[in-house]
Amino acid sequence: MPTERFDCHYCKESLLGNKYVMKEDTQYCTKCYENLFSNCCEVCSLPIGCNCKDLSYKDCHWHEQCFKCAKCSRPLVEKPFAAKDEQLLCTECYSHEYSSKCSTCKKTIIPGSRKMEYKGNSWHETCFLCHRCQQPIGTKSFIPKDNGYFCVSCFEKQFAYQCCACKKAITTGGVTYNDKPWHRECFLCIGCKKQLSGQRFTSRENYPYCLDCFSNLYAKKCVGCTKPITSLAGAKYISFEERQWHSECFTCMQCSVSLVGRGFLTQRDDILCTDCGREK
Repeated sequence: MPTERFDCHYCKESLLGNKYVMKEDTQYCTKCYENLFSNCCEVCSLPIGCNCKDLSYKDCHWHEQCFKCAKCSRPLVEKPFAAKDEQLLCTECYSHEYSSKCSTCKKTIIPGSRKMEYKGNSWHETCFLCHRCQQPIGTKSFIPKDNGYFCVSCFEKQFAYQCCACKKAITTGGVTYNDKPWHRECFLCIGCKKQLSGQRFTSRENYPYCLDCFSNLYAKKCVGCTKPITSLAGAKYISFEERQWHSECFTCMQCSVSLVGRGFLTQRDDILCTDCGREK
């Protein structure tokens, strides 16, 4: 009874007593397998044979002995590495060549380690300290001041003004009035409590007022419409014998013609144009 044949699928040479490789349930002699399926090494360009480990990274392949740092030739097998411009580098070489330097200690910041970055500068997390208390700021809020960085608590103790209304620190913005600091949201009209920041306002006895409140409380009243006359808002008015009128209210009591720039007559508390006055 003839012996069953066991041949290479590609070259048909007998595999009995020889090494072979199975791929997808098909057998190949080692030579055919390497010619057909082996990857070429990125460094030496030779096929990575059946007797070698095939190390791969991003669709590239290396012999185990060729998988080295491109700068110092240190083996990278089972060690951390970084890729730059199609080259593999050990972490030390990568750090030396490409990593940022700490602005405080001037040493390299190792890739993967925690760091702080601000306006193009970098620090080790343990080197980014409050200029006052010398404690690491970490992920907490901070405030830059005079080439230094301060945690909020230290900044308030050393630099911040206290709002004269709420007595809390002013860390951003703020308003100065009568040489005293205020939060924008605390600088209010003494009458209606409306925010005055960014608005026109005036004062009386060192108290701030919006124009409406000041006019209602202190402005002269128009004889014609009884509403306040305020020059703060740019209103024009007429004054006669301690009485005032808005320009548009200074009219003849009988025919309502405007008396601005014209002669007029008075009859008790009334003002009349000359024509209506003669009729009287």
